[in-house]
Amino acid sequence: MPDTVHVLNGPNLNLLGTREPDVYGRATLSDVEETCRRACERHGLGLVFRQTNHEGELVSLLQEAQGSLGVVLNAAAYTHTSVAVADAIKAVGLNVVEVHLSNVFAREAFRHHSYVSPVALGVICGLGIEGYRLAIDALAARRVS
Repeated sequence: MPDTVHVLNGPNLNLLGTREPDVYGRATLSDVEETCRRACERHGLGLVFRQTNHEGELVSLLQEAQGSLGVVLNAAAYTHTSVAVADAIKAVGLNVVEVHLSNVFAREAFRHHSYVSPVALGVICGLGIEGYRLAIDALAARRVS
């Protein structure tokens, strides 16, 4: 488990590729998973890749990640609304890199606030699915440090 990265995706990310492609791109969630798998393999890491549309399930997935190297988290809309997600990160002491496909700061004002950012190691936004690879690279670098 300590050599495993959990990549957790929140609501509506199962619709990637067809949902607002001008904002989120044409890559699918399967494409994201493949990008993450390759990045983890390059670092000799295991991968747990999950998506849920339910806040409570996302909290449970965060709790299940306890003891892992870390979590790449795209909480999607829950980023801006969920104290429960932030509390789960704090409760289990996870190393979390927050990822967003789009540049949330170039979008609606309500997306500028994140409950996740204050409890995350870092935030990557606006780089599409490449952000997931960068987040895995960052977690892997912490392993060697």
